[in-house]
Amino acid sequence: MKCQLCGKQATVHLTEIINDKMTELHLCEVCAKDKGIAGMGQPFGLQDLLAGLVDFGAPVVSGKKTVIKCGNCKMTYDDFRKIGRLGCSQCYETFKESLGPLLKKVHGSVQHLGKGLEHDDEGFQLKKKLQNFHLKLQKAIHNEAFEEAAKLRDTIKKLEEESS
Repeated sequence: MKCQLCGKQATVHLTEIINDKMTELHLCEVCAKDKGIAGMGQPFGLQDLLAGLVDFGAPVVSGKKTVIKCGNCKMTYDDFRKIGRLGCSQCYETFKESLGPLLKKVHGSVQHLGKGLEHDDEGFQLKKKLQNFHLKLQKAIHNEAFEEAAKLRDTIKKLEEESS
């Protein structure tokens, strides 16, 4: 794709959606810098992505920020937000309340189910099947396919009753 300003190879691709109208802008790095688009030339990795997703913050009590610190490695939640990874296994328990929404956002669940290929037990297979039906249900609702959503809801209910 070519830069829309100078015709060189575009390396910066911006998409802006305002009032359901999408506008795309394709620029080379030089033109992007000239236009003042921040962050050009800076590497962007998984840590940056995770740090960007963590916008939930630590709990706030009467206007003051509560500092949560891991008892094992002494990492704070703000440290995690800055570097995008936890210091030790104890951090998962220490920051459990704040990590829940992030894990749900990234993985779709706060419970680790594994890859699924190594698991043969029926309970795991049922959980996986239910998880897939829940995802299909969410998609159907989002797409306003309410008849399909009702069928999926009934299937989920039936599976949950059978597993009890």
